Amino acid sequence: MAYDEGHATLMREEFADVDGITEKKMFGGLCFLLYGNMVCGVHKGGGMARVGKEREAEALAIDGVDPLSFTGRKMGGMVDISEDLLADDDLRAQVIALALTHARSLPPK
Repeated sequence: MAYDEGHATLMREEFADVDGITEKKMFGGLCFLLYGNMVCGVHKGGGMARVGKEREAEALAIDGVDPLSFTGRKMGGMVDISEDLLADDDLRAQVIALALTHARSLPPK
């Protein structure tokens, strides 16, 4: 398994009351999608969130959030989230709220 199942469980709990969430194995991890649009995911060593370019600076101001670069190139609108952040209910909820706001602004796929 390329991701921590405990982290996946924490994410599932975040989305328990959100309609339209599905899970899909992607990027060697597990992603959570809202009506087909990526919200966030978990991977080995932490997670990621698609907050959108408009909210990227706000997300990066949260302790434990860094720019995402799987291939060595920064991916605009995407952020990497540390294991420590995933373990912190309040910080995790802040990042997920930003990602959900972005996903809700997109048309369903």
